[in-house]
Amino acid sequence: MTAPTLSATVITYNEERNIGDCLESITWVDELIVVDSLSSDKTVDICRHYTQNVVQRPWPGHVLQKQFALEQATGDWILSLDADERLSPGAQEEIRAEIRSAAPDLDGFVFPRHSYYLGRWINHGGWYPDYKLRLIRRGRGRWAGVDPHDKLTVEGKTKTLQTEILHYVYRNLSHQLTTVDSFSAITARQWQGQGKKFSFFPLLLRPPAKFFECYIWKKGFLDGLPGFIIAVASSFYVFLKYAKFWEEQQRKPAP
Repeated sequence: MTAPTLSATVITYNEERNIGDCLESITWVDELIVVDSLSSDKTVDICRHYTQNVVQRPWPGHVLQKQFALEQATGDWILSLDADERLSPGAQEEIRAEIRSAAPDLDGFVFPRHSYYLGRWINHGGWYPDYKLRLIRRGRGRWAGVDPHDKLTVEGKTKTLQTEILHYVYRNLSHQLTTVDSFSAITARQWQGQGKKFSFFPLLLRPPAKFFECYIWKKGFLDGLPGFIIAVASSFYVFLKYAKFWEEQQRKPAP
């Protein structure tokens, strides 16, 4: 019986700091595809050291870019990683064994994702285990969700693996705040486009509720000062989403 083939896809944009380690962790796959959003640094050069399957196209959004990458893959199974992620040691053995023995109604595999931030692995606060569906049978799944929060979905059953996705999430606090600023703006514009109406009470109540969720309920305090910083930043992200949504609704159309 012929072993099933495995493709891997990664999307990139100015990821020269991360992409080499990401691709190094998946050099063993049968097909490696990178979709780059017109990077201006050395990302593409680094990628071409690992694969010639590098496609450059303008950025259409998280969901559409990942779906495009998924559609380029030709393997029986497709693994999707972000540029700031990599697979933990031993991944090849477990993944190869699992896709060989997968039942016909099993269409995807879920990984626990472990994030490294502020000098330590984060084990609480809702950050771990951060289960992610990332390995699917070709033709049985697609990327969905609302930008910037993409989600891979499948039609059939899934199984959780032991292999971890290692996530090097932010370089530093400034990088985190830049991401919070960008993602909150995207969400606010989407809410505006969907015709939602601003309400003061979510702006007032949801940020402190998010802090309580991350720091107390999900035990972020066990991660020390980084856990506190993450809880505050998560609360601020929620605050910014609603504040920017209010700002969007104050804008008057041009005459």
